[in-house]
Amino acid sequence: MSRAETAGGTGAEASVRPRPLWTLGLVCDELRTTFRRWRTLALLGVLAAVPVLVGIAVRIETGDGSSSGGGGGGPAFVSQITNNGLFLVFTALAATLPFFLPMAVGVIAGDAVAGEAGAGTLRYLLVAPAGRTRLLLTKYAAVMVFCLAATLVVAVSALAVGALLFPLGDLTTISGTRITFAEGLLRALLIALVVAASLLGVAALGLFVSTLTSSGIAAMATTVGLLITVQILDQIPQLHALHPYLFSHYWLSFADLMREPVLWDDLTRNLGLQALYALVFGSAAWARFTGKDVTA
Repeated sequence: MSRAETAGGTGAEASVRPRPLWTLGLVCDELRTTFRRWRTLALLGVLAAVPVLVGIAVRIETGDGSSSGGGGGGPAFVSQITNNGLFLVFTALAATLPFFLPMAVGVIAGDAVAGEAGAGTLRYLLVAPAGRTRLLLTKYAAVMVFCLAATLVVAVSALAVGALLFPLGDLTTISGTRITFAEGLLRALLIALVVAASLLGVAALGLFVSTLTSSGIAAMATTVGLLITVQILDQIPQLHALHPYLFSHYWLSFADLMREPVLWDDLTRNLGLQALYALVFGSAAWARFTGKDVTA
């Protein structure tokens, strides 16, 4: 698309104001496109399989009546799985959050714009009276929905496996207090929402990378590469001063929701950091996307 065409498109966008229902339709169409792709279904399938593997492994390990070990450096609630299957939800989220969940989000976000450009459909999307800003927000909204869907897939799969393999009932928090099963379910839902919100920084980063190239594969690989790099940096003790500013540093703070009383300090730091990353990289993606020539 030439600069003249871009200018003409801008004038058309100014004269045609999309209605709210049209915008909602654009979002719904983007969601249908995202969740109908085989890649998306494969990612969700892998995420659903992780709790199954964890549950079976714990069941086999404790088949002789012993309790699962929690001294291997894992989350504090791993040893509680055999006592209450609901703890498999927390364990599965802790197992998938460092890599599997953000990798899946990075793949979807990295392909959001670059995939359209590589397929030659991006300029046709811009012909519609959506505007570049509205289209970019639609892409980010779809990635946010995927963050929630991916997290809920892990949680629901873990809950189902936990109910099949282990007893359910009132549970003991990390602090040693007892809460009802209903309250435990509520906390599990809250934890899933916090985990989904913890991925918004990765989503914004991936969307920004997606605006830099016309190759969906390159954008996905770059996003996943940056994710791995940040994870490595977060494990280097000499860089401890940098750690609080890395988007992955407070990811596992969701475990504080299983304390009594709940410890909110790291949770609020995590959510604030994700909002900052979303703002910075979302703004960078908007500046890049609204200012570049689209030729594919």
